[in-house]
Amino acid sequence: MNGSDTHDDGERRFEAAEYSDGTVTYPPHPVGPDGVERVGTVDLRTYEARVVTWTTSTATPPGVREPNTLAIVEFEMGEGYDGPPVRALGQIAECGDGSGETFDVGIGDAVEPVYAETLREPGAGIREPDSQRWDGFRFRPVE
Repeated sequence: MNGSDTHDDGERRFEAAEYSDGTVTYPPHPVGPDGVERVGTVDLRTYEARVVTWTTSTATPPGVREPNTLAIVEFEMGEGYDGPPVRALGQIAECGDGSGETFDVGIGDAVEPVYAETLREPGAGIREPDSQRWDGFRFRPVE
């Protein structure tokens, strides 16, 4: 899952688009769902997200960790937001203990996006590595 951009403070943003009718979408699009104008961006790191569903893939594409746990998460955009749900699909973060294991997640668990410099091995695919971005966000349970 890409969607990262650098903010003025040097931190990576998990960027969604905001439209003139108040709707927010991820990934960002130039025009909103009802054809409305894009007016800005929203950093989804500032919103809590909950796991809608998850799965673990044991047959991954070249360069992607195996097994690879993925989740669809829905961001809680706060009171007053009446647009469609803002959801994203992404990998679950590794535990950080050196084991390579990912965190356990369940439906309804609160998670937060965390930046990862490399989501997959750049040299393992068939495309030229310099033609793509390999960074993005994973999700980690909120403690």
